[in-house]
Amino acid sequence: MAVSQTKSSPRKGASKSAAAARAAPDAIKLLKDDHRQVEEWFEEFESTNSASKKQKLAANICMALTVHTHIEEEIFYPACREAGVEDDMMDEADIEHDSAKKLIEEIEASAPGDNHYDARVKVLSEMIKHHVKEEEQRDGMFAKAKQADLDLKGLGIEMMQRKQDLMKQLKQRQ
Repeated sequence: MAVSQTKSSPRKGASKSAAAARAAPDAIKLLKDDHRQVEEWFEEFESTNSASKKQKLAANICMALTVHTHIEEEIFYPACREAGVEDDMMDEADIEHDSAKKLIEEIEASAPGDNHYDARVKVLSEMIKHHVKEEEQRDGMFAKAKQADLDLKGLGIEMMQRKQDLMKQLKQRQ
């Protein structure tokens, strides 16, 4: 699913309204919350035999991951790179995103009962588990971002606003 991109420069100290600042989680919490939600949907997908439920869960997973990868690529990853997070780590994350996007396109172009539908969702789940582990591990990207000179609260506000915009765009296309 193509979503319009607005290139955003990484921000240190992005200041928004006080209400938005209180409501938005920091960048890492926002991303971890996304991870937990998608993990839950993958588990539900694995445990159901209902084609309609599988279709709904896969659609939720694909939409959430599409938005998640956009906010990471547009806001979080550039900020990490600017703050000096290791290029190898960032490059690997970019490649993992590209692979996930291809699989998401294949899932969205198919339906339960189609050849390899469940297998595609299962492989996407495994790819995402690997990606999440690398981001969240003790010496992973999130730990490096915390150590860097990043305004995680400001990034979280920016990412939450972008996430809301992207979700609105995607829902209008459905």
